[in-house]
Amino acid sequence: MGVLAGRTALVTGGGRGIGRGIAERLGRDGARVAVHYGSNEAAADETVAAIEASGGSAFTIGVELGPPGDAQALWEAFDRQADGLDILVNNAAIGTSQPFGAIDEREYDRVFAVNVRAPHFITKYGASRLRDGGRVVNISSGLARNAVMPDKMAYAMTKSALDVFTRDLSKVLGPRGITVNSVAPGIIDTDVNADWLRADEAAWAGAAALSALGRVGTPADVADVVAFLVSDDGRWVTGAWLDATGGSLT
Repeated sequence: MGVLAGRTALVTGGGRGIGRGIAERLGRDGARVAVHYGSNEAAADETVAAIEASGGSAFTIGVELGPPGDAQALWEAFDRQADGLDILVNNAAIGTSQPFGAIDEREYDRVFAVNVRAPHFITKYGASRLRDGGRVVNISSGLARNAVMPDKMAYAMTKSALDVFTRDLSKVLGPRGITVNSVAPGIIDTDVNADWLRADEAAWAGAAALSALGRVGTPADVADVVAFLVSDDGRWVTGAWLDATGGSLT
């Protein structure tokens, strides 16, 4: 039996990249995983298939995040397939890479709606479904504490807001034995980063050089940190910001 046997997890944005890595790891550890997706149903189906091929159990939830009412719609879809929750991973996010003087109000609002408002209200409405002793993990970013990419300012701001949410929420849910933590990846080899990261050898080498460990991170690197936090071993860690950048901030 896996360490998460009998538990149910929801991973937003679980069909691709870091979210897929987390969903697959939780599935291997025995959790039944709800794999949320916004638009790429095929990717979410692939994640479910991978979890099931490893002997796990999973199902998909398709809800676009950002529009008003998204959190309620997500939980309505979840309730049709599961009864109660033990682990919530707020991973879904969108990025923007525009100079300070170029980003417009519509793009700014869109990034904050998906990256800040959605996890806030997903957690708010999910709290009644989350069992005592449960886990909440918010996927932050090393950019929340590093100005190495100023064109990603708006995105970094959303992750800083998510970190404040993490700290305060840990106090709110702590009396129920629920832990709340942020995990901050650095540069990770995903399809989202592929256009620039794999553009040439110099780009890859430059990204690897940012890490104290001299390599580019993988979704599994982040998933393993999340797996610790949601396991019984992570019971005494809450309100924390965990650096999962491979030493990029040192």
